[in-house]
Amino acid sequence: MIVTCVYVHVKPDDITRFIDATAANHLESLKEPGNLRFDLIQQADDPTQFMIYEAYESETIAADHRTTAHYLKWRDIVQDYMAQPRHGVKYKIIEPNDSSKW
Repeated sequence: MIVTCVYVHVKPDDITRFIDATAANHLESLKEPGNLRFDLIQQADDPTQFMIYEAYESETIAADHRTTAHYLKWRDIVQDYMAQPRHGVKYKIIEPNDSSKW
């Protein structure tokens, strides 16, 4: 199992558009086989800072996510909303170590 935390700094005028586009991507990502979680969170003290928490059963399944139509659409839509390029950090899941507990 693998988690990627994607950090996104959004331009202040594009926050609502970013949330709307990412919420649509979130709903479709949850339907993907092997998806354990797909969360969008906003930093409490800086509304321009977001993190997307993606958990997948394997690295291969996570990579497959980046080829889906909904991801590619999201990527193209939000590109201009970002104040700087997004960056992802990969983590190995320690607990829960059983995907049925997600």
